[in-house]
Amino acid sequence: MPIIRIEMLEGRSLAQKRELTETFTRELARICGCKPEGVFVVIDEVNKDNWGVGGKLCADLYPDPK
Repeated sequence: MPIIRIEMLEGRSLAQKRELTETFTRELARICGCKPEGVFVVIDEVNKDNWGVGGKLCADLYPDPK
């Protein structure tokens, strides 16, 4: 039962998350020789207020367009 955990900033569309899930599942199953039905994908979306890079919050580095 492989588990793929993806952490990323929020804001991706459902279609993008669907494609990530399909692609990661397919490729892990291919490489590891397991069935796709046994692969779990967890997407954790983090608010920019709660993610920092280089000592700065992503909310400050990448402000939302006004």
